[in-house]
Amino acid sequence: MKHSATPAPLPFKARAAQALADPTLKIAIGRTTGTAERKRAAALADFPQFGAARDQGKRIKDHVIAHLDHYLVEFERNAIASGAQVHWAATASDASRIVVELCRQAGARRVTRVKSMLGEEIGLPHALDAAGIERVETDLAEHIVQLGGDTPSHIVWPAMHRTREQVSAMFKQLHRAPHTEETIEAMVESARRELRDKFLSADVAISGANFLVADTGATCTVTNEGNAELTTTPPRVHIVTAGIEKLVPSTAHAFALLRLLVRSATGADVTQYTTFHCGPRQPGDLDGPQEFHIVLVDNGRTRMLREGLKDMLRCLRCGACMNHCVVFRQLGGHAYGGVYPGPMGAVLTPVLDGLKSSRDLAHACTLNGRCQEVCPVDIPLPTLLRGWRDRSWRDGLEPRTMHVGLAGWAFVASHPRLYRLATAIALRAMRLFRRGGWIRGMPFISGWTAHRDFPAPAPKTFMAMARAMDETRTREHT
Repeated sequence: MKHSATPAPLPFKARAAQALADPTLKIAIGRTTGTAERKRAAALADFPQFGAARDQGKRIKDHVIAHLDHYLVEFERNAIASGAQVHWAATASDASRIVVELCRQAGARRVTRVKSMLGEEIGLPHALDAAGIERVETDLAEHIVQLGGDTPSHIVWPAMHRTREQVSAMFKQLHRAPHTEETIEAMVESARRELRDKFLSADVAISGANFLVADTGATCTVTNEGNAELTTTPPRVHIVTAGIEKLVPSTAHAFALLRLLVRSATGADVTQYTTFHCGPRQPGDLDGPQEFHIVLVDNGRTRMLREGLKDMLRCLRCGACMNHCVVFRQLGGHAYGGVYPGPMGAVLTPVLDGLKSSRDLAHACTLNGRCQEVCPVDIPLPTLLRGWRDRSWRDGLEPRTMHVGLAGWAFVASHPRLYRLATAIALRAMRLFRRGGWIRGMPFISGWTAHRDFPAPAPKTFMAMARAMDETRTREHT
């Protein structure tokens, strides 16, 4: 049988156009990011020490990154002492292969998977499905994503791209005993009925980790639903996958960072569940797994150290940068095309997927700096994005039209008379299209006006206004 070739993925601009043309997506994004922004603002208003805590968090992460080799060795030693088995994965495929092999060794037919962006990064859902192992997503939003056959669109709220009305219709179609009342509580109960027996009958539990505590060898997860705790305790085997940058020196350092993570992510003081896992079940324990495995994943992280991206390794995966990003709030997560969306994704995706296929992400940023302003560990995201733009230019990845356009602009800008003439002509031309202070359509700016109006220019150019101000000051002082 002849199979058709897999269609090439859409380029970023096509994905962005699709997102901008979807009115339901706009509603879903607005509901989630608007709520997140308000809750974060309220949380910080009640936490005047946030600035000092932010500086402390930045120092903790920078210290660990500078001494990563030391803390990796310390964590491995203490994790093994607690009874855990530690595995090292250089690449995403290595990590997925290790996890699948551990599941097969355990004879697993069903596994539960706690929400983990690292799991998405290494392609674990696809690897488990390809291995014929039933995968049960335990997070409510990830359950919605799994039912919909799509991918997470936000690192904290994976199903942000779906409205509650869409979720209700999906549950009614796919759940064995769906809800009959159109309330969030009824929909949650429907998911509980669908998933609870699967939680308790799984052979293996797979989770991520928000922190890896070096001096104890423990892993730490923070959740709000409790499904992580429910599904990592009953199975015989618990597997943790974590990026090597998740290390902290001690439990005290983990809690210092938790104060920043939770407020920035959900606007709460602390999550409902903060759990430390330290090795398998010990003699006298009433529950817990018989085997505890930790898969430490590099997948480009040490390369980021070498290539000037070490600041990005501070990231706590709180999602604040995307909640406040003017681009993300128009497009949502799927338009970015990678595992990680938003400003932090625009920095990470070139590392994971290559700059050639993702160079448009850095150019989509407005560089307004809001992402760095709200980052709980002060990652200079605009600077890192400018770095990708520079590298794209140096590597010859920019289209010829960009080279020609910049050459033309440089020529005009380096000849003051020509520049003043060009801006004066452009100003007069734009006035012809002005309607009530806005331009709804005009040649050469259709990329902007296709989805939003363009603000009409001021009556005079900036240079003309500056000259007028100088003349006014001169008259006042004479």
